[in-house]
Order: sequence, then structure tokens, then C-alpha cells
Amino acid sequence: MVLLFGAAGYVGRAIAGALREAGLDVAAPTRADLDLTSRDALSAWLGGIPKPEFAINAVGFTGRPNIDGTEVEKWHTLRANTVVPGVLAEVLGAAGIRWGHVSSGCIYHGSRPDGSGFIESDEPEFAVFDPRAGWYARTKWMAEKLLAGAPGVLIWRLRIPFDSHDNERNYLTKLMRYDRLLEVRNSISQLGEFAAAAVASMHERIPDGIYNATNPGSILTSEVAAALARHGICRKQFEYFRDGEEFLSAPGRVFRASCILDPSKLAACGIRMAEVHESLERTLREWKRA
Repeated sequence: MVLLFGAAGYVGRAIAGALREAGLDVAAPTRADLDLTSRDALSAWLGGIPKPEFAINAVGFTGRPNIDGTEVEKWHTLRANTVVPGVLAEVLGAAGIRWGHVSSGCIYHGSRPDGSGFIESDEPEFAVFDPRAGWYARTKWMAEKLLAGAPGVLIWRLRIPFDSHDNERNYLTKLMRYDRLLEVRNSISQLGEFAAAAVASMHERIPDGIYNATNPGSILTSEVAAALARHGICRKQFEYFRDGEEFLSAPGRVFRASCILDPSKLAACGIRMAEVHESLERTLREWKRA
């Protein structure tokens, strides 16, 4: 049996599907069932069920309607993104339960000096040292610091999830809602592939630690927009901001980290995600409107 926290969310639903597809029993307590900010409540709840073989934390808050909302709901963001994984680390660790945590690549910005993607051992310079970093990035970084070096923990860094289902949390759906876009280069994660990679890494019992779980390569905003038009999904004639400064001129808008991550460490464990352009093309061929 596998415990899944946050199963009702966009990422959690994908992981739940991957677990069931693998033939695994899933226990997925809701917020009404369990207060994950309470060590005592979680310990008592675990004491009343058979010991799971693994647990996955997909709890997180990315803001409503977008990341700008995390600057308004700071306590909610901190509780979901930092407090919950901290409590899980203490309680699951004490119970001897191995587990995985869904993190984010937003703690970086840009690329390494040679233009290559950041690797797991690179210091997250954006979330730590850049004054432009928003509250969301800082809460995700704090969670990684809490979990760093803890035995029995896998950390999967997700980056801008997308899939073939029209959904408000889907990067492709979000993109289509705007008339003006910011041209940036990013690593992104096909959600179904990410979920499958998380389940595979549990099955394969890969070494504890951090893993960049993005599709190899990187992609520009305009390339995604062109692919949407090519597949007849969105033929909007997007305009583009001149630069990041113009983008940030709107009140309440948070600086968006754009970054390239290197997923070679995960691939070296035998868990590979498709090249980003190939994955996007396949996803768009399977597109399902809401």
C-alpha cells in the first residue's frame, strides 16, 4: 500500500493514476481526514493503519489564479509548501517509512555559466540570493533544506507541468488564456511522464536524494505557442512583452523564474522522460478540451 498526500490536486491526481496503473493500492487521506501540519495527528493516524511500503507528498500551493496569489496568501503557501513536508519528514522518518516529495525547479533562474542545465548539487541561487525571488520559490527552497540529507527521502523537482487535458493548472491552458506572453526559455515537465517517473523511482528503489524530473532539453514560450497553432488548438496571434521589466510593470505581478534543469541523474537510474519537443508534440496530438 502507498500513501498519497495531496491526491485531490493537479499533480496528485496524476500520481494517483500512475500508482493505480502500476497495480498498487493507494490510501489517500483528505484534508478533512487529517491535519498534516500536526505531528500528533499524523502519528496517531499512521498508528491506525497497516504500515505502508512508501508515501508520496503532492501537497502544495501555487497560488490562485496563478503564482501571484502566493504573495497574498503567504501563510497558506508556507503551510502547504514548507510546514507539511517538515512534519512529514519528522513523522515518516520516525516510523521508518520511505517517501517522496514533489518539489520545484523554480528555485533556480537561467542556466549554468556554460549554458547547460542546473544539476542537483548546484546551489539554488535564485531562491536564496536573488531579491526578485517570490515567496513561492522561497517556501519550496526551505522545504528542500528541511529534507536535505534525511534518510529515506526522494525529492522530485517538477517544472511547469503540462498534459493533454485542458485544465486551469495545465501550463498549456494557462498560456492560451493570455494575449501577451513573456518570451523565456524553460525546462518543463509532462505531467503523466513525471508521475510515471515518480512511481518508477519508488519501484526501482533508486538512491535517496534530489532528482530533476523534467523532460530533457528546453523550450521557448514562442515554440509552445507555435505548436499550439500547428495542432489547431489555439491560433491566437500572441503579442510579446518587450522584456521582463515591462512584464513586471503590472501591479501585483511576481517575477517568474525561468530555468533549465539537467535530468541526467534520473536518467542514469534508468528512468527517462521523452525529449521536451517530442513530448509536447505527442501531448498536443492527444489534446482533450474541457
